[in-house]
Amino acid sequence: MSNRAVLEVIALDEQDAVAAQTGGADRLELVTDMAADGLTPSTATFTAVRRAVDIPLRVMLRLADGFAAGDVDALVARASELRAAGADAFVLGFLTADGAPDLVAVERLIAVLDGAPWTFHRAIDRAADRDGLRKRLADLPGLDTYLTAGAAAGVDDGLPVLEAEAARAGEPGYEPRILVGGGLRLDHLPRLRAAGLTAFHIGGAARPRGWAAPVSAEAVRTWREAIDTP
Repeated sequence: MSNRAVLEVIALDEQDAVAAQTGGADRLELVTDMAADGLTPSTATFTAVRRAVDIPLRVMLRLADGFAAGDVDALVARASELRAAGADAFVLGFLTADGAPDLVAVERLIAVLDGAPWTFHRAIDRAADRDGLRKRLADLPGLDTYLTAGAAAGVDDGLPVLEAEAARAGEPGYEPRILVGGGLRLDHLPRLRAAGLTAFHIGGAARPRGWAAPVSAEAVRTWREAIDTP
């Protein structure tokens, strides 16, 4: 692929996946249950989506709303099953009650991911210490992306943090790519691109008729064109 910016779209099923790919998405984040902010899909759903499209996809590993890991044994079992079914990239992120990264849960999961790349998701936006979290996760195998809005409330509040972190790219803990998502709007793009950010994640923005309706290929295409316009 060229150096064009990455557009990742949330998909719930094959219909979403096909529409996202048709609209020009580079990658999918596959989840279920957006009422709980995105949980692990069934292996059957993963298999159906994987058959329907050929773009990369990352599967969410999360069994309950919130940022606590919950039943880590159950998470490990689901991750193992998905890996066996052919899933080759994942999304995860857990915090302890005091806002530190839950290294026990994360390390148990990535052990069964067996080197697969993964995104640490918006749990970073709830961390007590973002910089500390990045440094504690820095040596974990497979971590290549942080999905972040820069702030818990979303990109509107997080822009200065995103700009500051982009400026630190390549420093210890700042090697993973920043994937901007969480209340992201088209009007944020010029400022984000000017800061050197090159990866963007949309969910509701790809569904003008709401989460009860499927992804709109046209909406995705609008984002693709905006991201590709210097």
